[in-house]
Amino acid sequence: MNKLKLSGILAVIALFAMASCTQKKESNSPKNLQIDNKILAQNLAQKFIITDGHIDLPYHLKSMGFLDLKNTPTLVDGIKGDFDFPRAKKGGLDAPFMSIFIPPALQKTGGSKELADSLINMVEHITTSFPNHFGLASSPNDVIKNFKSGKISLPMGMENGSPIEGDINNVKYFFDRGIRYITLTHGKVNEICDSSYDPVRTWNGLSPFGKEVVLEMNKQGIMVDVSHISDSTFYQVMELTDVPCIASHSSVRKFTPGFERNMSDDMIKLLAKKNGVIQINFGSSFLTYKYEKRLKERDSLKRIFMKENNLTGKDSLAKAFNTKWLEENKLYADVEIVADHIDHVVKLTGIDHVGLGSDYDGVGNSLPTGLKDVSGYPNLLEELLNRGYSEEDIEKICYKNVFRVWNAVLDHAGKNN
Repeated sequence: MNKLKLSGILAVIALFAMASCTQKKESNSPKNLQIDNKILAQNLAQKFIITDGHIDLPYHLKSMGFLDLKNTPTLVDGIKGDFDFPRAKKGGLDAPFMSIFIPPALQKTGGSKELADSLINMVEHITTSFPNHFGLASSPNDVIKNFKSGKISLPMGMENGSPIEGDINNVKYFFDRGIRYITLTHGKVNEICDSSYDPVRTWNGLSPFGKEVVLEMNKQGIMVDVSHISDSTFYQVMELTDVPCIASHSSVRKFTPGFERNMSDDMIKLLAKKNGVIQINFGSSFLTYKYEKRLKERDSLKRIFMKENNLTGKDSLAKAFNTKWLEENKLYADVEIVADHIDHVVKLTGIDHVGLGSDYDGVGNSLPTGLKDVSGYPNLLEELLNRGYSEEDIEKICYKNVFRVWNAVLDHAGKNN
């Protein structure tokens, strides 16, 4: 074969190689990768169990007037709020922990246990009213069983330990009623411990009774939830507990300096060292300090505008001001900032100690763009895929990390009862 002919053949081969490389590069372009990740995220949301550490549906329904259970709204058709069956199915949500929220005011007036029982009754009523759609879940195995049959599990966590009402036997009582975590306090100090929101520090951490409660929760198989508690309470819980803990709906303090309700890097690392999990809260005030700053700016400008124009809050021009301001200014956090919080925890501790704890129906109109209700989880999974998280990583974030803690707590209780 002469050199001229050989060089021609080599040139053709080179052209094919270049075309192949160009085609391959085009298929992996950022635009195509985003399209692929969007589809993959939607598929993963349906493939993996998604558990969310905190959804305030029961108290939301109570606020809507459904506590007596006579007119339970059709959750299977859609209701006002952040959660219902159609949107949960669209988003791939399979195991939302129903928050049995007890307002701190009842610590003074009484009635905490009574309200807790009524909200638990409500959750049970939902599962008996819609047995093909919802099921109770007392363990990860229950969630898996419901998932395989197409049902959404409704495990329960109690937000505020005040329904224990000073009686250690009520820890077992609430375990028997289906409660699988207890947030030790809420917005005020109670008889168990101090609150991150309350400047009054009665106990400088856990009370003597609170220490009994933590150990009894370990014994009975109820996860200790360190959301809402003061820093000193957190460190005392970490010293005392025999099993991993969760922060069912907390975020990273690095992004909200001075906000004690979120967790510091040191706390996150210690929670992870004890094999626990922080579940990221979606409320904008939990995600960025800029949210509160922007709110103050808007409110200040609105006051000036209303005064100059002699308006009240009910006037259409005042409402129009809000609409226009929102169009021109970024008030809420977005799905990228939620992913930033997850990134930060992973950098501090590895992939095994982070999960999701949205606080849907609990943080009002402060949810991030892209995560405005329970249909939005695929948007977050897509963002994580865009950042290089593997399917295995996402599976851990969606449920495996929390299931590990949940099983560890139940196993410990089983060996000690």
